[in-house]
Amino acid sequence: MRWAGFVLAIAAFLCGCATPQYNQTVDVEQYSNPPLGVVATVRVGDEMLAQGNIQRQQGISVSPGTTVSGYTFHGGFYIQTGFDDEWTYHSFALGPRGAVAAPGGTAFLGAGAFMDPPMSIRAGKAEQRLCVITVFNLASCRDRGFERSTRSVSSENSFQQTLIYSGRIGNRINISYRESTGNMARPAFTNDVEYDLNESSIIGYRGAELRVIDATNTSITYEVIRNFNTP
Repeated sequence: MRWAGFVLAIAAFLCGCATPQYNQTVDVEQYSNPPLGVVATVRVGDEMLAQGNIQRQQGISVSPGTTVSGYTFHGGFYIQTGFDDEWTYHSFALGPRGAVAAPGGTAFLGAGAFMDPPMSIRAGKAEQRLCVITVFNLASCRDRGFERSTRSVSSENSFQQTLIYSGRIGNRINISYRESTGNMARPAFTNDVEYDLNESSIIGYRGAELRVIDATNTSITYEVIRNFNTP
């Protein structure tokens, strides 16, 4: 026990104490495809209109095989969770030993057999220096390369509405409406609608309006007049 305490004290002296920060704010980006007034053609099963929001996340990319002490970066995009004057802090998914991925985590960090469980990653603002912060708030740091960038990342808060072409029978066309959150379809927000082109070439659902130019059993050509959230 004395030896373990001594080793822990030496580790704290060499690596330094560190506290992860979680003060990052996330930009939400709205998107709509295709744009208003554009004539488009899609096939059966394809999206006619997709609209929603997605998060713009800052983070770092680290090359696979990058090591910091007994920890190995498996590569990918490590989402930024916070910052201070000298560092940015990033989430990860622990692997390959089977731990649950951190919320929003898209890249993996491996820990050696005798290493303390990691809690966060930090990256230097002024220099190419990576650290792994353990559950004991100790930071192991090395000079390692990484690249900063901003990406559109789907998350649990991402929301999307879509219209999908389901084909034509006689002069009637079938459209499927889907809502999803975090790329997970919710059955309660799924609906199939049939439209009679004899009545009108304009079809609409939940505020969205499209003008059907041509429709067959395999494809549809149309123009978006209104999006789901067009004022």
